[in-house]
Amino acid sequence: MDLPQYLVALILGIIEGLTEFLPVSSTGHLIIFGDLLNFNDEVGKVFEIVIQFGAILAVCWDYRQRLTDVALGITRYASARRFVTLLFVGFLPAAVLGLLFHSKIKALLFNPLTVATALIVGGLVILYLEKRNHRPRIHAIDDMRWTDALKVGFAQALAMIPGTSRSGATIMGGLIFGLSRKTAAEFSFFLAIPTMFAATVLDLYKNRALLHLHDFPMFAIGFVAAFLSAMWAVRGFIRFVSNHTFIAFAWYRIAFGLFVLATWYFGWVQWTAA
Repeated sequence: MDLPQYLVALILGIIEGLTEFLPVSSTGHLIIFGDLLNFNDEVGKVFEIVIQFGAILAVCWDYRQRLTDVALGITRYASARRFVTLLFVGFLPAAVLGLLFHSKIKALLFNPLTVATALIVGGLVILYLEKRNHRPRIHAIDDMRWTDALKVGFAQALAMIPGTSRSGATIMGGLIFGLSRKTAAEFSFFLAIPTMFAATVLDLYKNRALLHLHDFPMFAIGFVAAFLSAMWAVRGFIRFVSNHTFIAFAWYRIAFGLFVLATWYFGWVQWTAA
């Protein structure tokens, strides 16, 4: 599908912002739609890094008061140091495993068919977990122990498989380990900040030769679209999970994954496959 470059940037930016913090896999959506829109070359991969950074900043902006309080109080308040410790501990598994395996996983699994399969499997896992009797013992991030953060961090590491969903893995992991729905979602948002900042800086450094001034307008459009749509999505998601289950997201994942597999099986779309 050949669309004007700036329109493609706008579409992918909105998709990134809407899906980054929902349990539906933003990376999976970008791989699928990037392939569909013929924007899956090396420049397209750098573009994805840039718009993911826009989505991160949206969370930083939404939670700027909490982050500012932590930054200013880290030398004075034990609660601020404890919050930073939780994020650091939760960040470690993805950081270590990402350095060891991310390149291999990216080379082997970053294609639409893998994503579709992971979307379906992840949706089935969510349906299974939602059938369990969820009795949270942790109703605020401040009530978490470092062991809780570590467990959620290992759950987050599963998202290295495209289509799994970083937010989905951390939120579902949080529910399994006793966090309330809202606490699991908020900790997932905060944990995304160091995780995605580190991944963004590392990927930009590795792909610095592909950064060119003439691509700036396209990158800027995607960045702003991702920032604004992510800010809207985060606020709506917190309101939603306070009173609803994640079953709707599970069925969406399954339906979308089956649709992509059907288009491949019947030859409707010539997907890129590893």
